Amino acid sequence: MASSPAEAYAAAKSRVARPRLTEFVAGLSFELDGFQRAACDALEDGHGVLVCAPTGAGKTVVGEFAVHLALAQGLKCFYTTPIKALSNQKYADLVARHGESAVGLLTGDTSVNGDAQVVVMTTEVLRNMIYAGSRHLDQLGYVVMDEVHYLADRFRGAVWEEVILQLPEHVALVSLSATVSNAEEFGDWLVTVRGDTTVVVDEHRPVPLWQHMMVGNRLLDLFVQSGAADDPTAAELRVDPDLVRQTRELDRQSSTAVWDRGRRGRQGSAPRRVGFRPPSRVTVIDRLDRDGLLPAITFVFSRNGCDAAVGQCVRSGLRLTTDDEVAEIRRIVEKHTGDLPQGDLGVLGYWEWREGLERGIAAHHAGLLPAFKETVEELFVRGLVRCVFATETLALGINMPARTVVLERLVKYNGEAHVELTPGEYTQLTGRAGRRGIDVEGHAVVVWQPGVDPERVGGLASTRTYPLRSSFRPGYNMAVNLLARLGAKRSRELLEMSFGQFQADRSVVGMARRIERNEETLAGYASSMECHLGDFAEYAALRRKVSDREKALSRQGVADRRTAAAESLRALRPGDVIAVPGGKRSGLAVVIDPGVDDDGDVRPLVVSEDRWSGRLSAADFPTPVEALGRVKLPRHVDHRSPRGRRDLASSLRNTGIQAPPPQRRRGRGNAHDDPELATLRRALRAHPCHGCADREAHARWGERYHRLDRDTEQLRQKVRATTHSLARQFDRIRALLDERGYVRAGADGENAVTEHGERLARLWGESDLLAAECLRHGVWERLTAPELAAVVSALVYESRRDNGPVPRVPAGAVSEALADTVRLWADLESDERRHRIDRTREPDLGFAWPVHRWARGESLAQVLAAAEQNGHELSAGDFVRWCRQVLDLLDQIAGVVGRSTSFGRVAVEAAAAVRRGVVAAGVA
Repeated sequence: MASSPAEAYAAAKSRVARPRLTEFVAGLSFELDGFQRAACDALEDGHGVLVCAPTGAGKTVVGEFAVHLALAQGLKCFYTTPIKALSNQKYADLVARHGESAVGLLTGDTSVNGDAQVVVMTTEVLRNMIYAGSRHLDQLGYVVMDEVHYLADRFRGAVWEEVILQLPEHVALVSLSATVSNAEEFGDWLVTVRGDTTVVVDEHRPVPLWQHMMVGNRLLDLFVQSGAADDPTAAELRVDPDLVRQTRELDRQSSTAVWDRGRRGRQGSAPRRVGFRPPSRVTVIDRLDRDGLLPAITFVFSRNGCDAAVGQCVRSGLRLTTDDEVAEIRRIVEKHTGDLPQGDLGVLGYWEWREGLERGIAAHHAGLLPAFKETVEELFVRGLVRCVFATETLALGINMPARTVVLERLVKYNGEAHVELTPGEYTQLTGRAGRRGIDVEGHAVVVWQPGVDPERVGGLASTRTYPLRSSFRPGYNMAVNLLARLGAKRSRELLEMSFGQFQADRSVVGMARRIERNEETLAGYASSMECHLGDFAEYAALRRKVSDREKALSRQGVADRRTAAAESLRALRPGDVIAVPGGKRSGLAVVIDPGVDDDGDVRPLVVSEDRWSGRLSAADFPTPVEALGRVKLPRHVDHRSPRGRRDLASSLRNTGIQAPPPQRRRGRGNAHDDPELATLRRALRAHPCHGCADREAHARWGERYHRLDRDTEQLRQKVRATTHSLARQFDRIRALLDERGYVRAGADGENAVTEHGERLARLWGESDLLAAECLRHGVWERLTAPELAAVVSALVYESRRDNGPVPRVPAGAVSEALADTVRLWADLESDERRHRIDRTREPDLGFAWPVHRWARGESLAQVLAAAEQNGHELSAGDFVRWCRQVLDLLDQIAGVVGRSTSFGRVAVEAAAAVRRGVVAAGVA
């Protein structure tokens, strides 16, 4: 399209004003979108930027421009990502653009060209560099934080804020985030802590997303549009009423379906409801293939479900690839898995996995072997795998867009309970649909099942509320590192600047306004209750004291009477005749069983004169009960049979005992002779305001004043609890660390980090202080290499089930060291409870036996079989993942105690024993 002279002049002026962007754009094969150009303009003008845009919109172009600027200016650029897989992917992209010599990679277990001008790394690596004062920070000009919305992650989010708060001021920060509903709030915080920051928000999807529901084998649109529009976001959408009507009719039919007990003559067949059956996974994929909607990601919220889905598709004969594609798939599979031990391929399920890939079908979840997962990712991006069954972790990970996303269910297990998807989670999952530059449109498909309401699905699809909430909180390692670098005072100031405290303080603003309004109202109430005879507020306080004392005495009286009634019931014996004073069962009754249980509760079993049988309690007797006489009971009393109850009722009437008339309860109770209440009443009558003619009108204003003042004080308490909350948590951690000798308090209020604290500063992990305590007390020092690997695993491993069997652990030194470790944890947990600090997780012994056997040199098949026999079944992928976490802690320990020391050498030996076979495969 031809541009006007004015537009051409403006473009030329921009090219002159921003030569680096002009150079960068010249190397691209596409035109920049408006939001991309706005962010790049701000970056070249010297501003930091926050870019919030949907998945697949092209946010990373802004990060790549930061790399271009750093190279052009002779500065360094760090490109940080939340996970290793994303770091590997970005490293490959930047190497392809700038060459191997210019780009490095640093992750937990990989180090490639770390001195390069551009280094891709996980965010934790940059955090550790800052605390260590690394030389790699010299000449750092730009930091790109990809997926910065990870700072909301409950376990790792604090790392992002630590980096943002502690980067040198001159470093330009490029923050790339998914679409969040409070981007302006996050941007305001970045301006506060990083200086001038431009916020660029773009909610437009470059590839339109169409929403569908699959009902049976029919693929139906979820929305209908009011008015014609090519873009589904450009017109007003409403849920298709025909779809709602059809699904409700199917729901009704399913609820009235009959039970079928199976074919005649089949033994042991369980009855099943015959009605609507959702389409099989094969049917769904086949329909998408026929409609040209592949490649697709089907989200199945279960690892086993993902693997089972692949098996179903393979067994059905489904094939989505050509012969040429199969040859290319085999080449890529060999590239990623060539260094796996041949003897382990069978236990890894390699051949079944490869058969699925050759058919264009794969699973993707956290339990996969890393090499398998990386293979699936490359094949999917290349379009060779066209159907992936994945857990929701894929939505948070690497760049794997598809044409279609399928949701089998709208409920997932969150580790504690089955919960419904939130609008934010739905948006995140379906955001994978639609590949920019490939697809004209993306598609989201929800498989309908009985009970799923299209109106609710429409609400999930149309809601754009996805707020970013800080998960920042100080921990032990953070505390000692901050104290070593900044001291106590500056550390508290830094914590006050966190996004977590920023959000807390903003919530205080609203409460402060309410307090201010309440105080104005209270002043009006105080004016309305003024009395010319004296201080009516004082008089109102006396009235409340009288009322409170009367209520307290009344409650005490009720409690005393109930206690007395319970004691009297405890004295009853079988055959005693008693009178039930009121209620439906009032009248005479005979005791069959006194009903005293082990806890001391009394619930006698009785039969009444009107033939009712049941248990009574102290609540049925406002006053103590007395036996009025006795009835001789038969040896075996059958109170359940009508005849037995009739005979007992007849015996009861024949005694001639009459129920006494109901006694009137004493109205005054304890209040009559309570000296405190008498004193308060005398003071009330003696007060000048007691004789005021308008006393009751003033009292009503006084009661309003009291209620509002009470509510206002509760608000003040909330404000006090919220304000400086992180700094107070930091102070509590300092106090515990001081008690345990990790820091030493000085007279000036500052803290010096001790030798033990310096060790803690180099231990990163959820159980950092517990690891430091174990090193300090030497409970691991007499262990061999396999034994050390087994024991330290308890600090990193976390079972997927809380209610599994008690894990078996190696006897001898391992068992003793684990017992010592658990004792140290219990002592630490007690101190944490006393200081009101988040508790350290209890050591989990479930991985000790597998990693011990692996470190002793046993095969993968033997280790996994032993784990299953031990009641803690492990997939190969889980085994490798936990081994690598054990390796990380072993490497940290060796670094902390010194690799040349005897214990350090054992830690190095243990790491070498674990780092073999499938665990070492694919690690540079």
